[in-house]
Amino acid sequence: MTARDCEPIRRGRRLPSRVRLVTSGDAGRGGAVLAVLGELVVDLLPVPSAGAGPEGTAPQYVARPGGNALNVAVAAGRLGTPVRLLARLGTGPLAVNLRRHAELSGVDPAGFVTAEEPVSVAVVGLGADGSPAYGFHVAGAADWQWTDDELARVLPDGTALLHVGSISSWTAPGSEAIARLVERLSGSALISVDPNIRPALADGPAARLIGNTTADVRGRLDRLLDRADIVKVSSEDLAWLEPDTPQDDAGLDDAARRWAARGPALVVLTDGEAPLRVARPGRGLLHRAPPRVEVADTVGAGDSLAAGLFAGLLERGVTDRAALEQLSDEDLLGVVDDAALVAAVNCTRVGADPPTRADLDAARQNLPAG
Repeated sequence: MTARDCEPIRRGRRLPSRVRLVTSGDAGRGGAVLAVLGELVVDLLPVPSAGAGPEGTAPQYVARPGGNALNVAVAAGRLGTPVRLLARLGTGPLAVNLRRHAELSGVDPAGFVTAEEPVSVAVVGLGADGSPAYGFHVAGAADWQWTDDELARVLPDGTALLHVGSISSWTAPGSEAIARLVERLSGSALISVDPNIRPALADGPAARLIGNTTADVRGRLDRLLDRADIVKVSSEDLAWLEPDTPQDDAGLDDAARRWAARGPALVVLTDGEAPLRVARPGRGLLHRAPPRVEVADTVGAGDSLAAGLFAGLLERGVTDRAALEQLSDEDLLGVVDDAALVAAVNCTRVGADPPTRADLDAARQNLPAG
């Protein structure tokens, strides 16, 4: 899902989060493990009700844990999926909050690497529809410095699905180590890729501070997509990656089919409140409308969707490419529907705050009949 993924119509029931502290051994229990690899970001979210001081020059912000990888891992952990987050934990007073947030959500913390570089920070502005705009402070941050040795140390035994994407997957020098890991695991574990393009960091002045150009980012993503079994991509990603692709229904339908034909066993293309497009090679294109909810904001919606997708696949025993290819359309659409509901519930809350399994079950009961 993208910044427009949750249409503001009705409010789902809000239940309190239920969290648990895990130990480093938890993720290895019960077989298949989801490994999520990527960045940790502190999101500074505005507090509109607090005002901006007497002269309007002092807006207030609250610091919340964020970043594609952290959001995906937290959402999966809250759904009860065995998950390890592979992340470089940088320095700064908010680093401990990032780790604690993951632990309390059921994420195995054994994938954290202590780093000397600073934590990434994103200053978030919210549009009238709850869609976020980001200002990033990431030059020299810990997230982009992965090495082969670090990844080898923290990758869990029993990894059935490795998810990579967003800024860390297309920012050097760490992106090279990530690509080599993907290439090494390809064929022995499912590989998921989410481009999650942040245009300001993919090209332009801020991007050049971390060594990115359009050509570099596209090339690094192509290398990952060549090995992907699952791809989640948004219409906003496509607008940047393929600016000539029409953004109308026919153009996005064609893009979903084309991306499926390039190698993945499953492509999920999101387009705001419009139906999800679900494409598989050699099969008909499927459409699925997301639930309608009253939106607080859409931060973390796409990450929650991805986590719901992974949780549903692993629950159904889909731990390799053959099983994914053999999954019936009916079963797959059940997984997609649950994933869309996970994202919708997240949208009813401020910041990336995905539901627990109990929250999801309650929200499912509140869906309108039919």
